[in-house]
Amino acid sequence: MDARGGHHRDDEEEAAAAPLLAGAAPLGYSGRRRSHAGDLHILSAAFLFVFSAYCAAQNLESSFNTEGDLGTVSMGILYTSFTLFSVAASPVVTWLGSKRALVVGTSGYVIFILANLVPTWFTMVPASLYLGFTASIIWVGQGTYLTSAALSHARDNNLPEGQTLGNFNGEFWGMFASTQVIGNLISLALLRDGKDGGSVTGKNLLFVVFLGCMIIGIVLMCLLSKRDEKGNNAPTHSSFGAMMKYIVAPLKDRRMILIIPLIAYSGLQQAFVWAVFTKNIVTPVLGISGVGGAMAIYGAADVVCSLVAGRLTSGLHSATSIVSVGAILQAVVLFCPMGGLLGAAVPLFIGALWGVGDGVLNTQLSALLGLLFEDVKEAAFAQLKVWQSGAIAVIFFLSPNITLQAMLILMAIALIISFGSFLLLTLVVEKPSTIRS
Repeated sequence: MDARGGHHRDDEEEAAAAPLLAGAAPLGYSGRRRSHAGDLHILSAAFLFVFSAYCAAQNLESSFNTEGDLGTVSMGILYTSFTLFSVAASPVVTWLGSKRALVVGTSGYVIFILANLVPTWFTMVPASLYLGFTASIIWVGQGTYLTSAALSHARDNNLPEGQTLGNFNGEFWGMFASTQVIGNLISLALLRDGKDGGSVTGKNLLFVVFLGCMIIGIVLMCLLSKRDEKGNNAPTHSSFGAMMKYIVAPLKDRRMILIIPLIAYSGLQQAFVWAVFTKNIVTPVLGISGVGGAMAIYGAADVVCSLVAGRLTSGLHSATSIVSVGAILQAVVLFCPMGGLLGAAVPLFIGALWGVGDGVLNTQLSALLGLLFEDVKEAAFAQLKVWQSGAIAVIFFLSPNITLQAMLILMAIALIISFGSFLLLTLVVEKPSTIRS
């Protein structure tokens, strides 16, 4: 019996049962509190519910809310707001703590779904602006929380940090990619009747189901363990100047400058799927009701690739090989002539190839930022969202005004520039000590 009296045995039993309550943890679990892997499982499940609803809704915006291009313009406003607020998201997340930031960030997604039940300029524009703010909070919080959990797990169990970050990001992004499968299968089931995507009742039922998914996600967010970021390299900002210095600190690092083009391209290729692929490639061939099926295949490829790429990640050199594969597959889509090829199976094949590229970029960018910028991780993940969401906004604003051929040329140029810059990054990071494996 120790200083805790007769409760010592009970505490030991609780510690032994913790892995079962938190979910199966990887080998090396230490038995203290909930495992870091347990928090990863909960975080991944929460995002699965929230974004199964949001991603499916987003895929339908350009096809549903067509009057005055309300859907496309709303998404452009959303991602412009996301870009602007991401600049200041890192100190907000530091102040709130990553767990609170995740919970607060979910509120914008709920309001956006509610606005879609009554889609007008007076509901969609304010909801999009607010979601831009909360999205910046939730995504910087996600990157910070996941990186903290992965690094803590590696240190507690004497595991390589690079490999652990790859594994954690692989599981998270694999689960996240499956939102495209689940959400779009839900929309496919509820909108399968009707040539134009189903009745108003079917659409409203769909968004009510999405609302229920988000509520479950919020509950799961509340179950996460609190992580004390202040004791782990998170600075306090005594003035606005100090805060701005912290925000822009990663931009003084040439590694960040070289990775920014790839970050921007990751946003471009995501928005291409949401705004161009669904409207200009899938809908003309399969109809609005076919968007869900095509995006489900895209999501399934994304899931598999995220899980595999995460397992194979150990540092910058492995990331280079993985990113190269994704870039080649997306180049195949961009350089393949679309005219005359739009048979019923072609949009599904394009979706699968594009999903592989998206899975590569999500896992590798998150893992590399966690490794390269561990001391300023909130600011690094804020930069990720600034450039990513800014690029997404560009596509949403451009897509109604340029042809599909012009968009494909733009995407091809962006891919070449971003991949070249990333290859240059691998040459800059020469010292083995730069990335701890």
